[in-house]
Amino acid sequence: MTAMKLKLDIDPDIVAMMAAEVAAGERAVTAAMREAGTGLKSAWRLQITGAGLGPRLANSIRSQNFPRSGESLDAAALVWSKAPVIVGAHVTGPLIRSKDGFWLAIPLPAAGKSLRGGRITPGEWERRRGLRLRFVYRRMGPSLLVAEGRLNTKGQAVESRSKTGHGKVTAPIFLLVPQVKLPKRLDLARDAERAVDGVPGLIVASWVEQRF
Repeated sequence: MTAMKLKLDIDPDIVAMMAAEVAAGERAVTAAMREAGTGLKSAWRLQITGAGLGPRLANSIRSQNFPRSGESLDAAALVWSKAPVIVGAHVTGPLIRSKDGFWLAIPLPAAGKSLRGGRITPGEWERRRGLRLRFVYRRMGPSLLVAEGRLNTKGQAVESRSKTGHGKVTAPIFLLVPQVKLPKRLDLARDAERAVDGVPGLIVASWVEQRF
């Protein structure tokens, strides 16, 4: 059997056109993924603030493009949260129970705010107010932690200095519940699916724009 060597002569202009088309594709895919990633980041941030969860949590959403420089047909975008546990809880709506198996203390308006931010605990409340909390069991509805004192101008319970007891009230400070079901407030998958579905159109639009 005689070996044959074939030589394929390709027009240099065709080679140049093919190379240009590949380069255009790389630019189109990279631009599309960058736009999709940025758009998804903005959509997630808008959804978080729209749910009333605040700009701080919204700003935990970040994005990164790959490759970080240059262009590629394999370009990709990554969108994530730097607070995945908190964001995930608002996505799934988990059932929250006390760590020690007892009660969850839900502060009422009379409890005021924590100095550390977030919800105040019964222990912090007693230290700050100088009052003792008293447990009140209720068969119907949540049980309570109450305090004997007076309500200040902000509606918060404080120590009463009246010797006659004038103005003294029994104020509910905390609701006690065995568990709390956190409502689902976010649907990030919805925005992610929209972003993925829009990628082909972004690629085509960018490719066509470069050619005309």
